[in-house]
Amino acid sequence: MTPLRRRFLDDLRMRNLSPHTQDAYVRVVAQFARHFHRSPDQLGREQIREYLLHLIRRGYAWDTYNQARCALHFFCRVTRGKDWPLEHLPCAKAPKRLPVVLSRDEVRQFFAAARRPKGRTMLMTAYAAGLRASEVVGLRIPDIDSRRMLIRVREGKGQKDRYVMLSPVLLEALRAYWLRDRPTDWLFPGADPTKPVGRETFTRVCIGVGQHAGLSKRVTPHTLRHTFATHLLEDGVDIRTIQALLGHRSLRTTALYTFVAPEKVAATKSPLDALFATPAPPTASADACSAPVAE
Repeated sequence: MTPLRRRFLDDLRMRNLSPHTQDAYVRVVAQFARHFHRSPDQLGREQIREYLLHLIRRGYAWDTYNQARCALHFFCRVTRGKDWPLEHLPCAKAPKRLPVVLSRDEVRQFFAAARRPKGRTMLMTAYAAGLRASEVVGLRIPDIDSRRMLIRVREGKGQKDRYVMLSPVLLEALRAYWLRDRPTDWLFPGADPTKPVGRETFTRVCIGVGQHAGLSKRVTPHTLRHTFATHLLEDGVDIRTIQALLGHRSLRTTALYTFVAPEKVAATKSPLDALFATPAPPTASADACSAPVAE
């Protein structure tokens, strides 16, 4: 490892960024250097700007662009000590797309296609508690609190811990899985039992099960998380509770699910219906009240 790379890693750790963010930033800087075939300490503002334009021309997602912008700015200002305000790098406004959500029948179809017990239990955990892929694979056995019927999520997005509900159905599935596999530390260990299963591996399992189920929608762990939130909203759970369960910092992020709850949308009456509604005929009692009083 070069001294520059080591310093960059140390700077990321000192900022206490999540391991996922650290890996992403290191990957961005490495790709930036490979693009110009030069060490990143020999590249400056113009090369960063050119590289970001390259990402746009190649059609990369705007989230990828913004992540590269933040990573290269961190490397430039913190690791190399260059004075460069972040405002000098345009931040892309990412389009807001509605997430893919499964119907309840599609969720049943999805789980029925998950034949391997460990993978099925992981997928059930993601949907039952609305967890991110990194949160599922990061669970340890003590995080399952069957007495209080809670799951402790350690260091979710933003390095925040939170609690989510433990479904009785999920608890039974977890007990059956534990009796069969006997994990000792990580709830879902990988090939090396001292490490959890990889997030990428879990994502591949999820996509594969969705394809095996014959669903037309591409199912990822985040699809299950979106579906969890939408189904709660359809069941009448208030938006603040859903925000806490998902670990969202802003209620605006959670409010996205109000646009994708199809049952609530379908049940809402259009004002057009009221305009063209057929007036109800007068009732007999109303006619009697309007008739003159007999003398």
